[in-house]
Amino acid sequence: MADKGNDPAVIWQAMIGEMEKGFNSFGNQLMSSPEFSKVMNQAGSAAAGAQKQLGEMMEKYLLAMNLPSRAQLVGMAERLQSMETQLNEIKTLLQQVHHNSLAPDDGYGATPRPPRTKRPPSEGDSK
Repeated sequence: MADKGNDPAVIWQAMIGEMEKGFNSFGNQLMSSPEFSKVMNQAGSAAAGAQKQLGEMMEKYLLAMNLPSRAQLVGMAERLQSMETQLNEIKTLLQQVHHNSLAPDDGYGATPRPPRTKRPPSEGDSK
């Protein structure tokens, strides 16, 4: 069995462990500094500004191409959903009215119609 002091794997593992500790220490010191926070804040602001500019450019491009933007498509989808909801409510109400008109109120069939009293003119009653 090889001596642990001469084993290359053990030496490599110890070296990697020490390097990891050094990098962690350096990273912790770097992140705790106010300069790092300032740089990260600036980078985040720059990314947000770039994303906003890209969105505005895409909106202008779509407008120039006579195409709807994402916001317009979302607005149309919301309006369509609202219309579909209203149509479903109207459909339900119409079905209820139709069902109620077919059902007899007194249980004996359809409601009787009023008697027909107006008669067509006879042939002898001309002008």
